[in-house]
Parts: sequence; structure tokens; C-alpha cells
Amino acid sequence: MRISSGHDQHKRFFDTIIVSLFFFLALSFVFYERAVAQATSNDVVSRRAQLEKDLVNLEKEIEDQQQILTAKQREGVSLERDIAILNAEISKAKLSIKARVITIKNLEDDIGEKKHTISKLSDKIDREIASLVQLLRKTDEIESSSLVEVILTNTSVSEFFVDVDAFESIKSSLNDSINSVKTDKAETEKEKKDMEDKKAAELDARMAKEAEKRAVERNEAEKKSLLTITKNQEKAYKKVLAERKVLAAKIRSTLFSLRDSAPIPFGDALDFATAASKSTGVRPAFILAILTQETNLGENIGACYLKDSATGAGVGKNTGTPFKDVMKSPRDTVPFLALMERLGLDPFSTPVSCPQGGGYGGAMGPSQFISSTWTSFESRIKNITGSNPPNPWSPKDAITATTIYLDELGAGDGGYTAERRAALKYYAGGNWSNPKNAFYADGNSYSPGVMKTAQTIQETMIDPLKNY
Repeated sequence: MRISSGHDQHKRFFDTIIVSLFFFLALSFVFYERAVAQATSNDVVSRRAQLEKDLVNLEKEIEDQQQILTAKQREGVSLERDIAILNAEISKAKLSIKARVITIKNLEDDIGEKKHTISKLSDKIDREIASLVQLLRKTDEIESSSLVEVILTNTSVSEFFVDVDAFESIKSSLNDSINSVKTDKAETEKEKKDMEDKKAAELDARMAKEAEKRAVERNEAEKKSLLTITKNQEKAYKKVLAERKVLAAKIRSTLFSLRDSAPIPFGDALDFATAASKSTGVRPAFILAILTQETNLGENIGACYLKDSATGAGVGKNTGTPFKDVMKSPRDTVPFLALMERLGLDPFSTPVSCPQGGGYGGAMGPSQFISSTWTSFESRIKNITGSNPPNPWSPKDAITATTIYLDELGAGDGGYTAERRAALKYYAGGNWSNPKNAFYADGNSYSPGVMKTAQTIQETMIDPLKNY
């Protein structure tokens, strides 16, 4: 087998001309591509600068409306004052919608740029892999020949050493190509992650915009209703105020169901969630939606009693059906018995969740924490609620525990995607991204899901209580 051979001067000269022409054309294409990319980049930068300027102006107008709103809210109750508040809230919401539109446009541009970058990197990886294949084939060709064959097939000793140098050059190029593929792959993965983050931020902005649109519609309807009342109809306006107070009182007194615990007034649940929210940043409506979802699940799953602390076996609370894995022993049985002793409760007549789907049960109270997890949260719950020891079946402690955990799962960051991801992790842990668990956040024919429930709680129960 012959690895290299001599070339006459004419062929070498012709090859040199061809390579030079190819190099010149390739270089020209690169310069052209860079020029086009630079022009496109300048357009994007210019448009981005204008959008950012518009966004700053809108944020200033939003702040102005907020100041008007704050000033009016300090005034005594009157028809004029309430209409002024509605006007300020409507203006503020409309300005926020415009700001969201700019944010969404910026994010769309960023996503477009990321897609283009990913496409270029993918093409580069494809080219590198093709070169890599060729280099591997060439290396295999050389290595498949014995040293004696290489020496015998060369016409001179000098050519043999040229071939050896060529082989070393191929191996070096092979190593460079592998490193290049690795680098490009890592960069592509980073760009993909950045694009996913941008898409999540875009979705958050769109969902916030939709919520603001609904707020404008509600406030416009309320303003229209108030404008039908003239200043000479103070009695009619007082009637409107009285009706609002009745509605607020009704909302506060409505019983809020909790899993494995007695219902409590919605007003109390909201107060507990609001207090916990101040320490974590998790939205009260979202906290209460999680607890609502857990309660609904509890109706289907039911509760059990632990009967054998050595094995973790137990029975159904209402049916007496035996269950092998009510708790995992000793991981959960040991801290459960210790907790029951601290609380002065009977460990064998206190309800916990039944096992489902081949797993373990043993989750406690409204927040559905297993005892080993609850124990790790006790000090933080105590710092917020003052309970000593915290009780998983106490609404205040359970709501606080739920809030702390949701914050650890990322819900405190705010936004639709962060809350949805936290909800799924709350339910399914490491399997949160499995499509079969999506119902918990998104709903199905049997349940509206956490995200829709949070919207309903916010708009029909929390927002009407703003001034009462």
C-alpha cells in the first residue's frame, strides 16, 4: 500500500492555483457573511435601544399612576374618590400591558437570535463531525498497514519520513477536531438553555399581560356601574358600598377546606398565607391553590392509620382495608412517633395519607409532608408562626410549611413558569416533568389544576378584599 507519491511540478503548480482560488473565495464569503451579520446586528441593537427607551418612559408613567392611586386611597370613601381610583388602576394596568408588549418583543428578538446561533453551531458541529469521520478513516488506513509495508511501498527513505510526519499531523488534527466538537457541543447546550429561559420569561410576560387585561375589563365594568350613580344619589352609592362590605364579609367567612383537617374561614387561611408570603415571596393565591389541590386529591385517595411502627403497615381510616406500606420504616416511622410524642397525639389514631401507585403513604395534614421532611422544616416554621412544636394538622403551621417548601422549589421567584414548575415538583418530586403529572398544574376533566385555581382565588376572592 502506498501512502504518498511524488507529483510533477505542473500538477503541483496547478494544485496551488486551485487551493489559492478556493481560499480566496472562502475568505471573501466569510467577509461578506460578517458584513451582513454586522448590519443585521446594528439593526437589532438600534431597535432594542428604542424599545428600552420606550420601556423606561412607560415605567415612569406607571409610577405616576401608582402615586395617584396611593394618594386617592388615603382619602375618605366617596363616589369621586372610588372612580378616581378605578381610573388610576385602569391607566396603570394599560401602561403595564404596553410595557409587557415591549418586554415580549425584546424576548422574541432574543429567542430569534438564539435560534440563529444554535443553527450556526449545529451546522459547525456537523462539519466538524464530517471532518472527524474523514480523519478517522485516514488514520485507520495508515494504522492498518504494517511498518514494513510502509517502508517497502515507499520509493525512498525521505518519502517514508514525510509519511510519518503526515500521520502525526493527522493525529494532531484529529485531536483538534474532537476538542472543537466538544467545545461547540457545550456552547450549543448553553445556547439552548438560554433560549429555554427566554421562552419561559416570554410565557411569564404573556400570562401577566392576560391577567392585567382581565383586571382592566373588571375595573372598566365597575367604573361603568359607578358612573350610573350621580352625586345626587348618595343613598344609592351607600348601598353599593354596603353590598361590597357584605360580599367581603361573605368571602372571608366562606369555609376553606383543608385535607385531613377541619375547614377554616377563608379570611384566616388568607391571613396565614399572607404572613408566610412576606417571608418567602410566594404568592398567597398560589399557596392556597396548592392546598386546595391537595384537599381535592385527598377526597379520592383517602386517609390511613399506622398500626405497626416496626413495619410501617396500617389500615384505611374509613374502610379498615389493610395496607402494607402506610409508612416507610424506619425513615418515617421513627420521626413520626417522636413527633406524636411532642404533640401529645396517639400515633395509631392520627390520619396520614394512604400509599398510592406502589409507593409509600404517611403524608400528614393539609401540606402532606412525610414526617422525616416535616422534622427538617420545624425550626423554620417555628420562626414564622411561633408554634412550639409546629403541628402538621394546624392550618397555620401547615400553610406556612407549604409556603416554605414552595419557595425552595422556586415559586418565590414569581411568574407563571416558576409557579407551574414548583407545583409539579410539590406533587411529583424528581418526576415533575413527566407528562402524566401535568394534570396537577394544568388540570383535566376532573380538576381545574393549581394554576387555574390560583387565578380563580386571586380574582374572585383576594382582589375583592383589597379595600375591605
